[in-house]
Amino acid sequence: MTTSGAETPGPQVDGPLLPGYGQTSLADLSESLLTSLGVPGGGNPLGLASASRVCVLLVDGLGWDLLRSHRSGAPFLWGLTETGCWLTAGFPATTVTSLGSLGTARPPGQHGLLGYQVRVPDTGQLLNALRWDKAVDPVRWQPGPTIFERAAAAGIAAIRVAAGAFRQSGLSVAAMRGADYRAAETPGALVASTAAALAAERRALTLVYTGDLDATGHAWGCASPAWRFQLGHVDRLAEQLAGALPTGTALYVTADHGMVDVPPGHRTDADAVAELRAGVALLGGEGRARHVYAQPGAAADALAAWRAVLGDSAWVVSRDEAVDAGWFGPVDSRSAARIGDVVAAARGLSAVVATQAEPRESALVGMHGSLTPAEQRVPLLSCVA
Repeated sequence: MTTSGAETPGPQVDGPLLPGYGQTSLADLSESLLTSLGVPGGGNPLGLASASRVCVLLVDGLGWDLLRSHRSGAPFLWGLTETGCWLTAGFPATTVTSLGSLGTARPPGQHGLLGYQVRVPDTGQLLNALRWDKAVDPVRWQPGPTIFERAAAAGIAAIRVAAGAFRQSGLSVAAMRGADYRAAETPGALVASTAAALAAERRALTLVYTGDLDATGHAWGCASPAWRFQLGHVDRLAEQLAGALPTGTALYVTADHGMVDVPPGHRTDADAVAELRAGVALLGGEGRARHVYAQPGAAADALAAWRAVLGDSAWVVSRDEAVDAGWFGPVDSRSAARIGDVVAAARGLSAVVATQAEPRESALVGMHGSLTPAEQRVPLLSCVA
């Protein structure tokens, strides 16, 4: 595994940290994993070593910067950073988009899972991709092959281990269909199920998912004692998993995004600021990564209003500016129609909440989604069992 750029925060000190699509993004990790297993047709931009069995532990919300700041609470994981590096999540830095990138080995502009809430062009309604809408066919929404389908086609066992509630979710079908799903509800079950599944296969690609760290950060904040204690449980999970895997299995630990705590005084309420709703048909995305869908003919005015209200608390750009700047990577026409007319990525510790339309989301302590290093940088750690 290459480690180049492990401590380089990006070329623009005051600008957004643009994802390293094609080189060091989560999509590139998945492509490299397939190549390391001998699946034809892809590349290996991360230079991963060949393996017959690969296990990926995806820790939701474990940013590189958070791990570095809490190294004493995660001795096993921190020890792996000596040979590890950080990758960029992609934009928005959120679970939906990152699972799309990991599950398809393509950047957001190609797989089209462009955030927590995006507009469905055919209906003009918002799709919440974590809850999904049964009227939206997840295979039509993301019709490209997944890494699990590609692995299975090459004769490699494709396995997912996660809570049973995710088995048939719209997001699972869109981003990660094709895997043999093993439901596991506790950390011990995750380890036991994964070890047993890999022991039964000569060649295998396995993705293990744990979401408790992210949930803790949202509810309590990633600077809280609760988050630090939960990190200790994650560290033990990773250590147990490494010890239980069949000999020779390559274990990789990564995450879908980092997180920041947003103080109450740093939140702009779009439901209380009339200028942010003027000419806006739908407000999508989430607090730190907003898709703003304008009414017909109002896109320019909405862009000007959002820039004026948010000032230097966010990078506010038009759809074309976001695409041209590479925020989503290469964008096809299907995905372009899902991007907001205005796209706002929070800077510093700010957020644009919507207390009436999104009361639950607006009350979160820890948030993510933007193009800051704290949200974009995720670890890539590895060892061989």
